[in-house]
Amino acid sequence: MNMYVSNLSFHTSDEDLKTLFSQFGAVSSAKVIMDRETGRSRGFGFVEMGTDAEAKEAIKNLNNKEVEGRAMSVSVAREKAPRSDNKRW
Repeated sequence: MNMYVSNLSFHTSDEDLKTLFSQFGAVSSAKVIMDRETGRSRGFGFVEMGTDAEAKEAIKNLNNKEVEGRAMSVSVAREKAPRSDNKRW
């Protein structure tokens, strides 16, 4: 299950996310989204866990948990909407 994690500290790294979520099971991937222009964290990321049960346990325990002075939000990630190819001429 893929989870959306928001309100992260701008100092949180991919490895920090992986360590935090691995308390609840196997983490397949953990990625903090970075700004293309500045290279700084955008304050959110995605974590994927091996099973739905592990992910639900992580959500239950980590949603609204304070990490580095910020109460992070953890929820099931929505599917990415297909990009529109509407080009303006």
